Amino acid sequence: MSTIRPKDRDALVQSLRAGVVPRTGQHLVQVGRVKELEALMRDVERIADSGSGFRVVIGEYGSGKTFFLNLVRAIALEKKLVTMHADLNPDRRLHASGGQARSLYAELTKNMATRTKPEGGALAGVVEKFVAQAKADAKTGGMTTEDVIRQRLGQLAEMVNGYDFAEVIAAYCRGFEDGNEQLKADAIRWLRGEFSTKTDARAALGVRTIVDDASVYDQLKLLARFVRLAGYSGLMVCLDELVNLYKLANTQARNSNYEQILRILNDSLQGSAEGLGFVLGGTPEFLLDTRRGLYSYAALQSRLAENTFARAGMVDYSGPVMRLASLTPEDFYVLLHKLRHVYASGDVARYLLPDEAIPAFMEHCASRLGEAYFRTPRTTITAFVNLLAVLEQNPDVEWREFIGSTEIASDNGGAADHSVEDDDELASFQL
Repeated sequence: MSTIRPKDRDALVQSLRAGVVPRTGQHLVQVGRVKELEALMRDVERIADSGSGFRVVIGEYGSGKTFFLNLVRAIALEKKLVTMHADLNPDRRLHASGGQARSLYAELTKNMATRTKPEGGALAGVVEKFVAQAKADAKTGGMTTEDVIRQRLGQLAEMVNGYDFAEVIAAYCRGFEDGNEQLKADAIRWLRGEFSTKTDARAALGVRTIVDDASVYDQLKLLARFVRLAGYSGLMVCLDELVNLYKLANTQARNSNYEQILRILNDSLQGSAEGLGFVLGGTPEFLLDTRRGLYSYAALQSRLAENTFARAGMVDYSGPVMRLASLTPEDFYVLLHKLRHVYASGDVARYLLPDEAIPAFMEHCASRLGEAYFRTPRTTITAFVNLLAVLEQNPDVEWREFIGSTEIASDNGGAADHSVEDDDELASFQL
């Protein structure tokens, strides 16, 4: 293994120790889930080939959903896709009438990422890339840049809000050529869904529509077409914490959100959402509960039902629902070795634990937590990083003094009897 840059090492270690999923460096600690990743890579390739994709990733709290979704986004970025991601919460939903859906869209656009800007905030860069290509085409073709833009965006006119979308891009182009920073800023504000009234949008840009709660999904389809015109392979949207839809007390609001998921699913399965993919992360209750989960909506239950032929240990990764398999003890053994390697910045001479300490630590965890220590490894990973931190700062202490005596308290994040009504902090770290 090669050495690891201090910046990458610190970001990874701090994330794991603080109880959040690392934003970068996931590949350094990735173990297992090979078949699941291969299936999602096929989805990415299909999206890049003008197709569509839809997956519901199901796993217990702490089983690795968020980590898995981050890894999939990193793969999509390497395949020249544009990605967007957001967590659902009471103020961000797929369908609403009080601005919650527009709030979700604003969060998605804020987190828009490309390979050159993986941390988010890439929307303006995507627009500028499209405008720069249009300027180059206009120069060689003897046309004005705005005429080229309108010609290239003509195919969007048939879509919902497509005409105004093209007008906003043309306005950005005018601001780009005239040095009008306010016009450029207004165009980006419209694309981000930050205009709250049509009057303000018309005064600033001369358009009659805005991104509102009812048009969020249509706007995502427009963005998927636009990023392809800008030279990217497609758009992947990752939504996590969909259990918040399951928690909605109002039946009508919950069903309206499930109807939106059904619309997205139908478009994806029918191939009408060109270059657009969705990956949704949720818990088993969110999927299987016939009273409040996705299975409470008959049309979704029939489409998301498991393959009845995949039984007795058989798997089928081609369906819309992907259940994250538990990490095996062997996977977890490899994971702890990788964590030790990352903590030492890739330098074998700086390892804080010998090889025999890792199986001893696993036995210690098994005696405290049972099989949950590798099924939902959140608590155990944090404990292992904490152990390395203590050993680093107390070099005279022997590791055997800790293993076998240190209590590793479970946060109940992976317990079988965990209830969705439990405190939300249990869902904040899904590694």
